[in-house]
Amino acid sequence: MIINLQNTTEEPMKIRAFLKSKGFSHRLISSAKHEGTMRIEGHKVSTTDTLEAGEKLNLQLPKEKSDPEVPFSFEPLEIVFEDENWLVINKPAGLTSVPGPSNREDTVVNRVKGHLKNNGSKDLIPHVITRLDRDTSGVMLIAKNRLAVSVLAPQIENHKIEKKYWAFVSGTMAEKKGIIDKPIVRSEDGIHREVNPEGQQAKTRFQVLRQYGDYALVEAELLTGRTHQIWVHFASLGHPLLGDQLYDGPMEMGISRQALHATSLKFVDPLTEQKHEFKVAIPEDMENLKNV
Repeated sequence: MIINLQNTTEEPMKIRAFLKSKGFSHRLISSAKHEGTMRIEGHKVSTTDTLEAGEKLNLQLPKEKSDPEVPFSFEPLEIVFEDENWLVINKPAGLTSVPGPSNREDTVVNRVKGHLKNNGSKDLIPHVITRLDRDTSGVMLIAKNRLAVSVLAPQIENHKIEKKYWAFVSGTMAEKKGIIDKPIVRSEDGIHREVNPEGQQAKTRFQVLRQYGDYALVEAELLTGRTHQIWVHFASLGHPLLGDQLYDGPMEMGISRQALHATSLKFVDPLTEQKHEFKVAIPEDMENLKNV
């Protein structure tokens, strides 16, 4: 891949320091130095050279070749946004995010890989940033190359990517908004998660958008990113999600999967410093619950 990066500061910087300021990992900087090509105004440079204020660095990195263990799928994707580094999609419920033992043929990763091939990309390893469970629908962010995922790493590690969900939860919510702060641990069966003081810190901010007769529509924002976090947190309050068979949610409410949808996503592109915000509408099965 080829990318142009500009020194937008008012001071000259060593290229190594400049790349580090852009979020490049040590490994990626090493790859750029030893395997890639760097140029300023057409002249080859190294990481020890200086990038003057306002100058642009032209960086070419080795291509990410296709993994033969991950087949191409050419099934459709609902694309919300795309540029040279990022792909944002609206994932339907029932589609797995990444290949696994039960499905290696048709997941989000397989479909993105097919999409990249169809569009002539030479980087053919998609990097899922905001993974969703199979039966959770909604907005997902995928990095189209290792450079993008590397520079976004600080936002991922510091939970700076804002993710909001809509969920239908059972019962009457006494508290209309708040933060659920309960640590989560893997259960002994290896499948479930549960609240446990010995677990990893987990925080979910929520507010009730509407209370129906025997269930409520809530907006939940992940302040941490634990497996099954929203399911476990609301179940721990006695309000499991509608359709959530795994955590004993009611299954007779007209929806056959957990009523959870990733509605919005915000992040800052470290390469361009542009702020991005994406919103996607809830699918029909949840819309039917909303319109009761």
